[in-house]
Amino acid sequence: MKTIHFTVLPPPAPLSRDVECMRIASHSGDQPLEVKVCPSGYPGIVYQLAADRAPAIENIAIRSAQSSDIPVLFLHGQGAEPSVMRFRGTPYTTIQLVFKPHALYSLFGWDASVHNQGFLFPDQFGAKELEKQLLASTSNEERIALLTHFLMTIKEHNGKRDELIELTLEYIHKHIASVSVKELVAAFSISERQFQKRFTRVVGIPPHLFIRVRRVNEALRMMHSGKYERLSDIAYALNYYDQSHFIRDMKSFSWVSPKHITMKVNEFHSDLAGSSYL
Repeated sequence: MKTIHFTVLPPPAPLSRDVECMRIASHSGDQPLEVKVCPSGYPGIVYQLAADRAPAIENIAIRSAQSSDIPVLFLHGQGAEPSVMRFRGTPYTTIQLVFKPHALYSLFGWDASVHNQGFLFPDQFGAKELEKQLLASTSNEERIALLTHFLMTIKEHNGKRDELIELTLEYIHKHIASVSVKELVAAFSISERQFQKRFTRVVGIPPHLFIRVRRVNEALRMMHSGKYERLSDIAYALNYYDQSHFIRDMKSFSWVSPKHITMKVNEFHSDLAGSSYL
């Protein structure tokens, strides 16, 4: 997306187990933008401010609902639906803390399934003072320091861990082309019923759905790399049953067909935080 400049930064070492990355996005134009966002499998915190000191995002829509009055600072949960973020016609900057899939549980101690496909206002996750500090700050470096300090404090007071589920997430990441729930329960010697329950509590969505989301994200990354001439090669590399299965999953999580995305390559962006396009 040529009109938006992205900078992806690694998390500070103390948070590297719970934070995937930090992403700064800036837009200098004065035209409204409609950004389509594919679900990534990652929850996170977003700070978004326009040049006029008001929220940059006018509304966020998924297939089943639309939210307006988006706060400057919000926390979003795990989601499995693509969304459309409509930005006002003004320059803006966003800072996104992209969490690991398990971070709502490991940082905040929450049952992540309660917060899937939704977002929380600052007072709902103990960040009202943080919002004031961010609005008073004058640089992105200062804002990132404030956000990092907030997470470190949250982690010290609320942190929980489900080591087994975190190990299964690493396994999924390494074997995304072929992994299945049956393979996971066998590899980690756990009953499928218990695994489904624990995974959904920690990650926010069931494991089979999370695998589908992450496999589509891998397909989008491969498409963006420019190394594959044919979509069928990507489908084959990711072990989709057939081309129609691949197209169906891509449409489910990105609004449109993979062919449509390749036609909009100049308006498509993919990085550690996920994939989006205009």
